[in-house]
Amino acid sequence: MAPAEQPAKRKPQKKAAWVMRSAAQQLAQLLGRPPESVSAIKPTEDGWEVDVEVLELERIPETTSVMASYRVTLDKEGDLVAYERKRRYTRGQIDRRP
Repeated sequence: MAPAEQPAKRKPQKKAAWVMRSAAQQLAQLLGRPPESVSAIKPTEDGWEVDVEVLELERIPETTSVMASYRVTLDKEGDLVAYERKRRYTRGQIDRRP
């Protein structure tokens, strides 16, 4: 009798919620500003891409404050390997659809 074939064991991936927190915390350490929110998360072959929204310039009224969206790249272990600012906008700005 042949032994039953076992499915290949997958290396456990980090959970999305953990990745979101990790990206936000590491970016905050580099920028010296706390993140407002995480707007996107996507697994990649090498790890994760996470979009983090950050308050860059606080103004009154709040709707005129300047926000920025950063793309954070994490490796499979959750360590930040790159980041870049993708866009700046006012808090009250609404994107128009093409």
